[in-house]
Amino acid sequence: MAIELPDDLIEHERAAWGEIQRGQLTVDTALAVHAGVGAFIARDEVDASRYEVEMELKRIVRHSEMAG
Repeated sequence: MAIELPDDLIEHERAAWGEIQRGQLTVDTALAVHAGVGAFIARDEVDASRYEVEMELKRIVRHSEMAG
């Protein structure tokens, strides 16, 4: 079952992944992803663990670039 993640969270992860690839990940970018995941899993309608959300986020961002 895929988790429907908000676009802003995906964009934060894309920014972080780009910075990681360049060896320039900033604390602000990492914190934006961390806080975004925390806010998402705090929603009442979300029944997924932080681990599941982070894995889905990475799958969407990192593996979509391999497909395209």
